[in-house]
Amino acid sequence: MRITRRLEFDAGHRIPDHASQCRHLHGHRYAIEITLSGEVIESAGAAANGMVMDFGDIKAIANKHLVEAWDHAFLAYRHDETVVRMLSTLPGHKTVLLEAVPTAENLAAIAFETLDPLYMDTYGNSLRLERIRLYETPNCWADALRNENQGSSGG
Repeated sequence: MRITRRLEFDAGHRIPDHASQCRHLHGHRYAIEITLSGEVIESAGAAANGMVMDFGDIKAIANKHLVEAWDHAFLAYRHDETVVRMLSTLPGHKTVLLEAVPTAENLAAIAFETLDPLYMDTYGNSLRLERIRLYETPNCWADALRNENQGSSGG
């Protein structure tokens, strides 16, 4: 069985080498979909009886380990020296430095790598992360899938 939980957050970024508008500082209302697979729990009296995982638990894990860090932050490529220097002059600014350019593809891969070990068999029902779908806009997204090269890692 597969289940999916969707969360949303706001963040800024820039793609420094982009040939068009995305080379400028800008932001998005991102959405992230977390798809898990596992066996349906059949344990009378258990809070998760009849579920693969409680949707609230999926949200709590993702919020604690990813969304809270990225929400209302500027997601900056660590080697984009001009932007990193500028952001460092803003006292208390929420900046997340990444080892990869913050494209939708790289953010999806970073999210997968971050969350994968946190969901792994949480309930003893062969639970595992199958897909992260990261929407940069309502019409544009990237999928990081299990058993595919997840791409660059970030921080």
